[in-house]
Amino acid sequence: MDHTFSLTRRRLLAAGAATAVTGLAAQGAWAAGSDRPEKEEVKVGFIPLTDCASVVMASLLGFDKKYGIKIVLSKEASWPAVRDKLVNGELDAAHVLYGLVYGVHLGAGGPKKDMAVLMNLNHNGQAITLSKKLADKGAVDGASLAKLMHTDPREYTFAQTFPTGTHAMWLYYWLASYGINPMTDAKVITVPPPQMVANMRIGNMDGYCVGEPWNHRAIVDGIGITATTTQDIWRDHPEKVLGTSAEWVKKYPNTARALVAAVLEAGRWIDASLSNKVKMAEAIADKSYVNTTVDVIGQRIMGRYQNGLGKTWDDPNYMKFFNDGAVNFPYLSDGMWFLTQQKRWGLLKAEPDYLAVATQINQIELYKDAASMAKVSVPKSALRSVKMVDGAVWDGKNPKAYADSFKIKA
Repeated sequence: MDHTFSLTRRRLLAAGAATAVTGLAAQGAWAAGSDRPEKEEVKVGFIPLTDCASVVMASLLGFDKKYGIKIVLSKEASWPAVRDKLVNGELDAAHVLYGLVYGVHLGAGGPKKDMAVLMNLNHNGQAITLSKKLADKGAVDGASLAKLMHTDPREYTFAQTFPTGTHAMWLYYWLASYGINPMTDAKVITVPPPQMVANMRIGNMDGYCVGEPWNHRAIVDGIGITATTTQDIWRDHPEKVLGTSAEWVKKYPNTARALVAAVLEAGRWIDASLSNKVKMAEAIADKSYVNTTVDVIGQRIMGRYQNGLGKTWDDPNYMKFFNDGAVNFPYLSDGMWFLTQQKRWGLLKAEPDYLAVATQINQIELYKDAASMAKVSVPKSALRSVKMVDGAVWDGKNPKAYADSFKIKA
């Protein structure tokens, strides 16, 4: 597959420009009359992770121009930096953790500000890495980790990327499903995604949950193994969202719609073919974006996984950016799930009005308008059902009972 990765950035950009121009010629730019975007330049933050791809490609391939805007990308160092810049208006929008947006809205994990989820950016594609030292002692999955922690008691340290974020929730849910209480049986620290591998190398943590390519990178560098993927915890789980403040959406509704439509088109382009995924990996590996080797991104983006212990498999539930629009719809039940877990782990002190909060944050009507512009289908219901790794079913219908049902909690 290596020869395919050798496509130059110049060829990619030329192809992208051609695609965008063809699209414009065929459909005409959507930027006229009262629907015209209120502002042309939209500053969008991202963290160096594979799942920033649809936001980056919307800019590189010119899908933004088709909808009358220009995406100005801003590479950020950490999730707290993204949070602060969304709150103070330095960023218009961002590739951001689902649970971070909900946490800010409720004043958990930082300043309180009314927030908005414009769309979901990707499903799947995160993982939990355990150190090679733990693996050498037999801890290679949840059951063997629980056994080691019981037979060799000491302080075990695990890292996530933001206290109310997705990786914290996947890590806690996974540990608890094996009888490990993350609040009392371990020490949990917060580390920015690009710094996970370096911190594990010097022994700062026993395990971490993060997005790609930083799990595969730990295997390539020989310092960690993949204990589980997040799609094994929840198949087709929500992950990063296109987030902004409620104030920004209210002030620039047409701009918000145009931004969603452009990113939808980019996600559809990525998922359309193997060669597009290869071109995407080539583009985002650049130091301006993820800053890693193309192969570290490329393997798992194609669904080819290895665990660092000699096992290789093809995972049908790899990271998806579009999947015929199923990825991108901002389901109310997805947002409510993060609230149930934030309540479970004591991040929310009071019981939230789950449905009201999700309805306020997730911009479903705006999303539907943008999907219509980009000719993307939308589901009939704003709730969906899922069976989690521990057998529990989540459907969004009784969130309080679900949040109260867990034996292991804060």
